[in-house]
Amino acid sequence: MKKTLLTMMIAGAVSMTGAAVADPAIQFDAGGKFDKSFNQSAYEGAERWKAESGGSYAEVELTTEGARAQNVTRLAQRGGDPVVVVGFMNEGPLNEVAPEFPDTNFAIIDMVVDQPNVRSVVFKEHEGSFLVGALAALKSETGTVSFVGGMDIPLIRRFACGFKQGALAVNPDAKVIENMTGTTPAAWNDPAKGGELARAQFEQGSDVVFAAAGGTGTGVYQAAVDEGKYAIGVDSNQNYMHPGTMLTSMVKRVDEAVYGAFKDGTEGNFSYGIQALGLAEGGVDWALDEHNAELVTPAMVKTIERLRTDIIMGEIEVHDYMSDNACNV
Repeated sequence: MKKTLLTMMIAGAVSMTGAAVADPAIQFDAGGKFDKSFNQSAYEGAERWKAESGGSYAEVELTTEGARAQNVTRLAQRGGDPVVVVGFMNEGPLNEVAPEFPDTNFAIIDMVVDQPNVRSVVFKEHEGSFLVGALAALKSETGTVSFVGGMDIPLIRRFACGFKQGALAVNPDAKVIENMTGTTPAAWNDPAKGGELARAQFEQGSDVVFAAAGGTGTGVYQAAVDEGKYAIGVDSNQNYMHPGTMLTSMVKRVDEAVYGAFKDGTEGNFSYGIQALGLAEGGVDWALDEHNAELVTPAMVKTIERLRTDIIMGEIEVHDYMSDNACNV
């Protein structure tokens, strides 16, 4: 009866599966868990924990922006622990909900929430973006590379700024074109607009495009296929999507963040505060595998790996756009 009542209460607002009391729980961000990017990486982390532990977890796919706090409340009320929320737009809702459940462990991915029962996991996207920007400039025959962002927010400007720094590091004369898809959450799931922006960039001379735009990126990649250009994926390793077109992917280990939160929470090792994951921590990187190996020469690999080491060792400091909301290049 209780389960039936709960299902009726959330009908039309969320899609929830799994979960017994005290199992972990997760709310995916806009775009859905199969966006082939940010959310899918989070999903893969949850599934990895499930496969290794034999446990189960509750999940919510966001269907309306206004349901964020309600969804997290429902997961906590059901006994979810830890409750992981994916995406920066959950900052306000989690600040509201976490104090109401002081004995529940929460984790947020991509934002900082200063509550005593919250783990905040953020990434040094600018470091990984620097590497793929350098590779883009090394691969480019025109000297022009480009970036398509999703929602125009400081976090995505951080990707763009790192990308630009990397390109200029290996080619000081490189031209870097930047466009954002929009200013609302719809910008994460607009492949048509992404394709339109990429084609316009190709017309301006770009022959390598990096998309940090969630589901919108699929349109960017398809435009690159159609125009015979190269594309760079983001968050998940997207090299497999269009072999021969995908030069690399800027991998952001959202999967590890979710897996770690689930594992720590269920094993009694949950910690709080900020986890900032960059190249040194294995939180970001570039992807080289069987799908793009033929596109990247040994000389390119050597250069990117040298830059990677220099960043980790502190010999190269990649400017973080979010430190001052400016790209000082």
